[in-house]
Amino acid sequence: MAQNENVLATFQTRVRQLILRFQEMKKENEELYAMVADNERKIAVLETQLAQKERDYQSLKMARMLEISDNDLKDSKERLAHLIREVNKCIAVLSDEK
Repeated sequence: MAQNENVLATFQTRVRQLILRFQEMKKENEELYAMVADNERKIAVLETQLAQKERDYQSLKMARMLEISDNDLKDSKERLAHLIREVNKCIAVLSDEK
């Protein structure tokens, strides 16, 4: 009988160890699920922010393409006037050659 009691005691000890290990694993599993949920929330927030930043960037890019400042207009007029003077000089030179 002593041997049976010894085996039974060993079995009970191992069952307790398994129960403790199970509880530890269950707690760790819950912590990991909480971390995953937290990371998923963070990812969703970051994706939303990224989408907003991309929309802002596209809007700014479009606004910059459409923006004509006074200096740009003045520079364009000066360049056009310079080109017209150059063309007039060329016409004058060609007219004198004939």
